[in-house]
Amino acid sequence: MTERRDRRSRLLTVGVAAAVAVAFADSSIVVLALPSLYSALHTSVVGVSWVITSYNLVVAVAAFALLAGIGRIGVAVLTRAGMALFAVGSIGCALSGAIGILIAFRCVQGAGAAMLLAGALELLCALSGSRSRGLAVWIAAGTFGAAVGPALGGILTQAFDWPAIFVFQAPVALVGLVAAFESHAQPDTGAQLDTAAQPEPADAGSSRTAANVALGLLFGALVGALFLAVLLVINGWGLSPIAGAAVVSALPLAALAARRLAGELSTRAATTAGSLLMAAGLVALALLPAVSIAIVAVALALCGVGMGLAVPALTGAAVAPDARLTRHGSVTIGARHAGLVLSLVLVAPLLSHDLERGSQDALLSGTRVLLNADVPIRQEVPIAVDLGRVVQHTPRGTVPDLAQPFNKRGAAHDAVLRDARDSLVGAIKDAITRSFRPSLLLCAALAALALIPILLLRRRGSP
Repeated sequence: MTERRDRRSRLLTVGVAAAVAVAFADSSIVVLALPSLYSALHTSVVGVSWVITSYNLVVAVAAFALLAGIGRIGVAVLTRAGMALFAVGSIGCALSGAIGILIAFRCVQGAGAAMLLAGALELLCALSGSRSRGLAVWIAAGTFGAAVGPALGGILTQAFDWPAIFVFQAPVALVGLVAAFESHAQPDTGAQLDTAAQPEPADAGSSRTAANVALGLLFGALVGALFLAVLLVINGWGLSPIAGAAVVSALPLAALAARRLAGELSTRAATTAGSLLMAAGLVALALLPAVSIAIVAVALALCGVGMGLAVPALTGAAVAPDARLTRHGSVTIGARHAGLVLSLVLVAPLLSHDLERGSQDALLSGTRVLLNADVPIRQEVPIAVDLGRVVQHTPRGTVPDLAQPFNKRGAAHDAVLRDARDSLVGAIKDAITRSFRPSLLLCAALAALALIPILLLRRRGSP
């Protein structure tokens, strides 16, 4: 009987943890689908960016808003309502045929995610019978979900289409909802779950604040790895979503591998090393000497190891188990997503400006390549004119397809045109890669700034 009950608890835990992972993954899961969304919904770059920003913004706002009502709502109701709302939002997103409708349902998803993430923390503690074990499951699910989001979205987009991303999420949320209802544990009485919990030191509030500030900065830095690197390899270098997913998978794999190492390090060492590794990986991405999938994969692996070391340790410091676990979890959820939103707000206009300037540099590089190529003058002039038109009609903030004028004139069968096209495309990719440099360096700076609250956390005697 006891064995059957334990097996049931484990299954319920998996269901709730899966919903937590998907809710955290949703911050970045649509990144590899952005080109498909752009063309399918006939929208602008700004419109597509709000598909990401709206979700993270609502999660942050809703998580902080929950602080006023957690005691009155009850954790069980909060979790179940959040799971249901997230599932409804996912179905609405999958069925959306216009950018405005999609953004509206992404907001619904965000509100549901904030509720389920906050409530699931206490529910997992109740299912496991221990605050420390429940918190460990919540942290692991959240870290894995945040890291795997872009790769999962790319696979679903390539295999099916962008709505498949949201079709996948809905049943996961519904399974979590069933698990929340099926659980006979009472999460609202969770204060009694871990009777061995020690009273917090007097400076615990300051330590939590430092940990949350560091988490916000690190998640802001992750915009470089989860968003900018993906846009670079997909939009800038022309990789397919599935190929982009393969490159980006270096991040979650490295984050998983770092878990074993994290167990051997103190919180102080893990958070400091993690922040430095993330900064180093982002600097490596910013200073790419040329188009290189291998270097990108290594740089993302550095970011993944850094994430795997720092994020669980900081989350543990911010949400150290006590009777106010759900409240602490809400603050941490809000801090993470606020960092993402702040970084997106800073990076989006900077990247758009740099890409526009990079397009002009690409045009100049293409002109030089064309003039130096052995292409007959009767073809050079029309190609040059077409290159100017392509750049002129490319939406602001996106990468122009300067191979098009060559392709429509038979580059597939003309070796001279093909060589000129390939040389031009190489020059374009180099110019576009340089355009990402300032935004990636900004993200690296955020990772480095996280060392300040981490040092304060250390000085205040974090575990």
